[in-house]
Amino acid sequence: MDHRAKRVAIVGAGTSGLAACKHLLARGFRPVVFEAGESVGGLWTRTLASTRLQTPAVAYRYSDFPWPENADVFPRHDQVVTAEYVGAEPEDAADGWERWAGNGEAFGDGTGVWRLTVRQHGVETQVHEFDFLILCIGRFGGVPNIPAFPANGGPEAFRGRVLHSMELSDMADADAAALVKGKRVAVVGASKTAFEIAAECAEANGAGRPCTMAGAGAASRLLAALLAPLAWAISAATGAYYRREIPMREHGMVPGHGFARSISSCLVSMLPDGFYDRVKEGSVVLARSRAFSFCADGLVLDGGGGERQRVVPADVVVLDTGFRGDQKLRDMFASPRVKDIIIAGATDTAVALYRECVHPRIAQMAVVGYAEGLNNMYSCEMASKWVARLLDGVFRLPGVRRMEESCAEWGRYYARRSGGGGVGQSSWRPCIGAVNLWYNDELCRDMGCDPRRKKKRQGLLAEWFQPYGAVDYADIL
Repeated sequence: MDHRAKRVAIVGAGTSGLAACKHLLARGFRPVVFEAGESVGGLWTRTLASTRLQTPAVAYRYSDFPWPENADVFPRHDQVVTAEYVGAEPEDAADGWERWAGNGEAFGDGTGVWRLTVRQHGVETQVHEFDFLILCIGRFGGVPNIPAFPANGGPEAFRGRVLHSMELSDMADADAAALVKGKRVAVVGASKTAFEIAAECAEANGAGRPCTMAGAGAASRLLAALLAPLAWAISAATGAYYRREIPMREHGMVPGHGFARSISSCLVSMLPDGFYDRVKEGSVVLARSRAFSFCADGLVLDGGGGERQRVVPADVVVLDTGFRGDQKLRDMFASPRVKDIIIAGATDTAVALYRECVHPRIAQMAVVGYAEGLNNMYSCEMASKWVARLLDGVFRLPGVRRMEESCAEWGRYYARRSGGGGVGQSSWRPCIGAVNLWYNDELCRDMGCDPRRKKKRQGLLAEWFQPYGAVDYADIL
C-alpha cells in the first residue's frame, strides 16, 4: 500500500496545525484536520483587544506566505479530542523497542492505528481511525497553571473575583472591558499578556484606580558566569542598552538575570505602546514579589529577603501564571498506559520529545508546536517539514535509546539555560530561542538537506554574517 494513502489526522488548526497540513499536502498526503474551536487560527482567535505580535511581521511568517505590504511592523491580532492507540502488540511492547514503532518508520509495521473519539455539541459522538496522529494543540491554552497556596491563603480567602488570563482572553472584548471597568485590578505575572492586561486596565480606569502588576523577583546571575566570554559580553552590552532605553531601574524592575537568559527562556516581550508613560502617571503600579497569596481584601505579596509582606487591595485578580502544556497533552489520551509513558519521559512540566516532535515510545504520533521559540510560526513550520518527510519515508528515526539520550540532553540544557516564567510558573520551560539555528541544522541533516542555506545562493559572506529566517528554508517542501 502506498504510504501516501495512509490516513493521517491533525488535531488543532492553529499556526502549527495549518503548517503541518500544508506540508503534508505538498508531499501527497490528504490529512483530516480536527479543530475544537469555532474557526482556524488557534490562540490568535481568542486574545485581548490590544494584543499585537511581539515579533516583527517580516519575521513572523510562513516561509512562502508573506504579509501584505501595508501590514503594521507589529500587527494587531485581528490582522493577524480524546485519542487511543490500538495495535496488534500488547500495550507494554514499547518497553522492548530498539527502534521507534519497532522499525523506525512513521507507520510502523502497519498493524497499529489511532482511534479518535470526537465529541461535538449537538452531534452524536463519532469514532475515527487513523494510521498516524499529529497533535498541534500547543502549550499556551486549555489547562491553566494555578500555583499552590498556603493554607487559608488561596483564592477562596478573597472576597473578589479571581480568574486566569486565559478566561479573560476568551471573553468578548466588551465583556472583558466591563469586568475591569471601575475595579481595582491586580495582575500576577510578567509576561507579554500581563503587560497587555495592565495596559488595558490603565486605559479603562486611569490613575484613580490603578492596576497593580505583581512580577517576579530577582533571579540568579549564575548563567553569566557559565557563558563564554564573547557571549557574555554581547549579553551584557545588549542588557545595558535596554536598561538605558527602558526606565526599568527607575521603577525597581531591572531583572536579576542577563539578556542571554531571557533569550534562552523565551521571556523577551514587546511592551504595549506607552506602557511606562502609564507607570509614570500612576495608572499602573509595579510591585516585585517572589511569592503571593490571598487575603479577604486582595493580594498578599512577599518580596523575600527579609522584606515585610504587603497587601494590595483588589476587586479583581488576574493570574497570568502560564499553562500546563504537559497536562494538556496527557489529557488527550484515553489509555492510562500512554499517560504513564508521557509522565515517565517528562522533566518538571515539559514532555520529552525527540527533535521536539516525537516521543521515543509512543508510536505513529508526532507533536508540533510544543517547544517554543522566539518566533513560533517559524519553528512550527520547520518541525512540520520534518514530520512530513518522516511520513513520506525520506528518513528513518534512530534507535529508541539514542532518541531518549537526545531528549535527556535537551532536558539538561533547558534546566541549565532556561529560567522560569515568573511568579507561580515552573522553574524552566522548553525554549529553543537561543539555539534555533542549530536546531534547524539538525532537522535539515535528518531530512537530507544542506543546512547551509545561504552559501550556494548568496555566497559565503552571507552564510557567515546574515541572519537566517523562514525564507531561507522556503524551498524545503
